[in-house]
Amino acid sequence: MQLDEFDRKIVAVLAREGRATAVELSARVGLSPSACTRRLQSLEASGVIAGYRATIDPETVGLGVKAFVEVSLERQNDETLQAFEAALAKCPNVLSCHLMSGGSDYLIELVAEDLSDFARLHANVLSRLPGVARIESKFALRQAVDRPLVPIG
Repeated sequence: MQLDEFDRKIVAVLAREGRATAVELSARVGLSPSACTRRLQSLEASGVIAGYRATIDPETVGLGVKAFVEVSLERQNDETLQAFEAALAKCPNVLSCHLMSGGSDYLIELVAEDLSDFARLHANVLSRLPGVARIESKFALRQAVDRPLVPIG
């Protein structure tokens, strides 16, 4: 979908403030509420806006450790990849997982209560996933950049 200036403004406002009403959104982007609503519906229907959700601060709900875990598999065939991904998807501590190029097969972002909880996840979940050959974990000390909007220049 080709985005014009108004579409970009709508997406930018919603990325920062997902609860903005159609009236608030229209005032910010310079369109009438009905025109803004039509554009919003079009952006949703085309998949540009994939959904809405609340952003939860992990620390405030007792998940103060964020780790990035690189996993290498024994084999990279479709059956192994699918089995690994299906099993990993069952772990609620996993925030995201990406199949990667380079030295490791997957990069997993996950949260844990503390280092003891992470150790439990490592021993009882990550190391028992199908096809795992190697695990390397890195811990986030702080987040330096967080962008809710993908660059849609």
